[in-house]
Amino acid sequence: MERELLLLGLLKREQMHGYQLHEFIDSNMQTCVDIKKPTAYYLLDKMEQQGLITRKEEKEGNRPTRRVYSMTTTGEERFQTLLRQNLATYSQNRYPNNTGFIFLEELPEQEAITLLLNRQTLISGMLDEAQTAPPHSGAMQYMIDHQVTMLQAELSWLENVISRLQEQ
Repeated sequence: MERELLLLGLLKREQMHGYQLHEFIDSNMQTCVDIKKPTAYYLLDKMEQQGLITRKEEKEGNRPTRRVYSMTTTGEERFQTLLRQNLATYSQNRYPNNTGFIFLEELPEQEAITLLLNRQTLISGMLDEAQTAPPHSGAMQYMIDHQVTMLQAELSWLENVISRLQEQ
């Protein structure tokens, strides 16, 4: 649902070919959205079959033919439905990297601290990347601000865990 909403929303703004969609996501939302190129093309094909988008073949000079996608009226209706559902609901995040904390006491204390400091460095890098994203106009900035806030919260929590381990 989330990825379909993303692709439909971008196509609502303007028709694009697949590479443009991928480049826009990669350059503007890479810290907040995880969608690989093959997944995007799979979803575009699926949405085309569902009548949510159409595509036309376009050729420019000697370049290979490319598929340009645009939203249909049915796609607009689906976009509006998905948007309302997305904003009105909340799915609790599950953190796949949390399981190790259950067994943290199975490691020597100093090794556990060293591993968590490495993790802290990785998260700090992600935070730096998110904070250096170019400012966006309008609502897209909310998504980036949310990512920054969540990474800051993760760092704060991790600093607390490390501190507690060091005090033991």
